[in-house]
Parts: sequence; structure tokens; C-alpha cells
Amino acid sequence: MSEIDTLHLALGERSYDILVGGGLLDRAGELALPVLKSPGAIIVSDDNVAPLYLERLRQSLAGAKIDCRDVVLPAGEQTKNFRHLEELINRLLDMKVERGTTLIALGGGVIGDLVGFAASVILRGIDFIQVPTTLLSQVDSSVGGKTGIDTRHGKNLVGAFHQPRLVIADLETLDSLPAAELRAGYAETAKYGLINDAGFFAWLEDAGKSLLDGDIDARRRAVTTSCRAKADIVAEDERETGKRALLNLGHTFGHALEAETGFCGALLHGEAVAIGIVMAFELSARLGLCPPQDTARVRAHYSEVGLPTDPPAIEGVDWNPDRLIGHMSADKKVEAGAITFILARGIGEAFIARDIGLDDVRAVLESCII
Repeated sequence: MSEIDTLHLALGERSYDILVGGGLLDRAGELALPVLKSPGAIIVSDDNVAPLYLERLRQSLAGAKIDCRDVVLPAGEQTKNFRHLEELINRLLDMKVERGTTLIALGGGVIGDLVGFAASVILRGIDFIQVPTTLLSQVDSSVGGKTGIDTRHGKNLVGAFHQPRLVIADLETLDSLPAAELRAGYAETAKYGLINDAGFFAWLEDAGKSLLDGDIDARRRAVTTSCRAKADIVAEDERETGKRALLNLGHTFGHALEAETGFCGALLHGEAVAIGIVMAFELSARLGLCPPQDTARVRAHYSEVGLPTDPPAIEGVDWNPDRLIGHMSADKKVEAGAITFILARGIGEAFIARDIGLDDVRAVLESCII
């Protein structure tokens, strides 16, 4: 039986555990039972993940005498919208969901965000459990209670803070990920080193390829280190009024890139974040805040593991700097009309900046667009 690493996110009555280990899907019933209000749950997954893991999760819940039903949605970022939110809520209401029912999000960040948002509003709020199956969702989106959907105005502009009751991260589910999805999650993993843990980033420079190639010990260390870092920040600043904004390193640029593609899937979220992080370091170096060699290290490492570091050519997409700045201006972190950026004084030294001239931002965009 695989060892379980248990991390705790301390939020008073909303506190919960993050469980990391191998083979946890087969133990999900016994792990989830103590946090259920009633022995009833509805699993929500997508049509990529469900064929792989839905039946295993159902069997585990049944073994713990938990009655479960399921809803399967289309896979992909384009599912994270009002139409599919309405579909999900109506299907749950058709199933006579009750306030004691717990939703279980089985999948990556899209499913986790969508299910969490549905749980926050249906019957004015019910419980949910995160069972993340991608590296990106295990290290980032499943922890912290941010839920939401995309709109034509941008990414995650409609949502709610709604903490899960439990996070169960089975490392073995990462074995089924396509290489591109695994690399996309790695971009968010490295982010934690770049924010405030230079030693973790240095370790990733040595171990990153092994992690991507399937080294279970490297994956365990990466997931637990990332989750611990995020749990500490969220416990201090749950609703992103201060320090939690650091977790958005690369996201102001990255979300703009995604918005310009229309969330068509041609650019994965983690790929956009990788490009965005490189741009944030390029902007920091341009402003004289960050040593150019640190920017070069970030660019070199992401490139070495196969992540894009500049916006790629995508049919039908014109990477126009002014359009990208326009997307940034609609970002939910804008305050008094000023775009918020997370910049860096070096690797492991990120900070929040709100007084950045758009001419400098435009110059960085122009230099990175091929």
C-alpha cells in the first residue's frame, strides 16, 4: 500500500487535507467517507478521463457504502462556460441533488473549476471533493478554492471562492497524461520555485526531465512541495487581497494569450503560463529589476523540458501587442484601471507590481512575438 503524504490547508471551519500518493483512487471511498455529510455522492468527469478512471472511483466509493451516480461532460477548455455550467446544474437538479450530497470532481482543471463553481451555487452551496488527474490540477488548481468559468471577455471572470472538503491526488493518474498535458502542468510546478523557493527551482533544473519521464519519487516531491507552498499562501490570504496574487506569476500575460486564441485548445493553459512567466521575467529584466541571467535560466529551463517560451504560430491567430494589452485590461486583477503584474527581482523573488508603463509591456510583447 502506497504511503500517503498528508498536507493540511488551515482555514478554520473550511480547513481540509490534501492527500498525495500512488493508488489513491482505489482508496478514495475510505478516504472520502469521513468528510461526507451523507453517504451519497455524484461524480462529475469528462469524456477523456471517465473511460480511464470513473469505474475505479465508483467501485472504491461502493466499497465504502457510498451511493454514487455520475455525470460526464465534454473534455476541453471550451466546456468551462455558461452553457455547460447550466447543463451541469440542470442535470444535478434532475438527479434530485440534496444539500447533503457531495460532488466529486474527477479530472483536470476544467472539471475542477466547473464542478467547484456549480457546488458553490447549487442549493446555495454544497460540498465537493477534488480528485485531480493532471499535473496542473494536482499542483495548482485543485487547491485553494478558486472556481469559475470563462466568458468572451476573458478567463475565469465569473466564479466564486468555494473550498473543497478534501483533495485526493493519485500520482498514478499522471501516467495516462499526453506528454503535452504533462509539460503544461510542469509550467505551474516550476512557478512555485520562481515565486519564493529558488532551491526548488534549482532542484527542478536537475530533476525536471526525470519527473516528466515518470519518476514517481520526483513527481511526489514536486506535487507535495507545490501543494504545501500553495496551502501556506492560501491560509494567509484566502481571497487574494494580498500575497496570494503572487500565484498569478505569468498569468496576466498567459490569460491574454489564451483569450486571443478564443480558448480553442491550440494553446494549453500551462503552455500559456510558461510563455507568460518568461514574459514576466523579460519585463522585470527590461525594467532593471531582475538579473538578465535569471531570465535566461527561466527561458532555458522551460525550453529544455519542451515548453514554448514565445507565442507559437497558430492558424487564424494574430499576436498583436495592442490586442493582448486589451485582454489584460479586462483581467480580474485590474485595480483602478491599472493592470496588475507579478514581476521578479530574481528567481525565487516574485513581487506584485501595479505601476508598470504599458510602453514597456508593449516592447516586451513585440520582442517575444515571432
